[in-house]
Amino acid sequence: MRILVLLLAAAMALTALPAAASDAQLGRIGDLKLESGQVLRDCKVGYRTFGQLNAEKSNAVVFATWFSGSSADLASVIGPGKLVDSSRWYVITVDALANGVSSSPSNSALQPRMQFPKVSIRDMVNSQHEFLTRVLHLDHVKAVMGISMGGMQTFQWALSYPAFMDKLIPIVGSPQLAPYDLLLWQASLDAIRKDYEYKNGEYTQEPVLATVQELADLALTTPEFYNRDTTRKQFLESVGKKNPPAFGANNRVIQLEAMMGHDVAAPFGGSLERAAQAMKAKMLVVVNVHDRMVTPGPAVEFAKFAKAELLELRGDCGHRAPSCEEDRVGAAIARFLEAR
Repeated sequence: MRILVLLLAAAMALTALPAAASDAQLGRIGDLKLESGQVLRDCKVGYRTFGQLNAEKSNAVVFATWFSGSSADLASVIGPGKLVDSSRWYVITVDALANGVSSSPSNSALQPRMQFPKVSIRDMVNSQHEFLTRVLHLDHVKAVMGISMGGMQTFQWALSYPAFMDKLIPIVGSPQLAPYDLLLWQASLDAIRKDYEYKNGEYTQEPVLATVQELADLALTTPEFYNRDTTRKQFLESVGKKNPPAFGANNRVIQLEAMMGHDVAAPFGGSLERAAQAMKAKMLVVVNVHDRMVTPGPAVEFAKFAKAELLELRGDCGHRAPSCEEDRVGAAIARFLEAR
């Protein structure tokens, strides 16, 4: 897995609910007050929809994007036989802030590049709530779900808007990053900032960031999977031939910092147990025990405190488990969504 979004208050576009479209759209929510006290000007949230909203508006499922991912990327895991069935559920994929679709350093006219304010996972969730309530006019949804950073957003939804949904499905996400995760993301940040092509965010063309790409490959799966999937010849031929990632370097910095600051327990004196007890919705937590990109410990601990359902995957795909074990994860999600 190569592995949201917001806009303007005074001139807010009240968008009608699309029938069954999956075309990219933007919702404007106006200026957004951020957790840091800064303001994100003219905030826009990108989204796509899949399936039909029923007459009772009771079948909406919000699907948050992963780190560096977009609502377009999520299309591959939506539909019959996938992670969430759009023939049964009205799936709203929402682009996270700073992903290059929603308001981001790469597309903001008022706060471009590193003038873009610091955002948090909580800010991403707040922008999504504003979008869902003010643009799509939904005051309740069936479920919120997400993979990786989308899973982090899902955990935050549980605490920021506990009555907004019936169910929550964080997949290989975390309520707070473990020290090993912080080490990985700090190494990525250091590699970006020290890359001579980055130029403190004032680059004129996207830097290659070879070290960052290599760090991601190291953590994405497991040694066993990587060695089976990649030959020595393929690896040696790839050295020095990397292209600039599609995900912009400044966008990457903002989202990396958001993940590193993520901690749902912070308002509860640092206690995951107290945070979990404040939850109202039912939760299915999906982890992979061999995940080296978002290690599963905090999610497993939160599931225990919340008395949530826990699906522990044990395949050697590591963080890629939702795609490697899509049938099993999809079946678990289908059962959970239908259960009373």
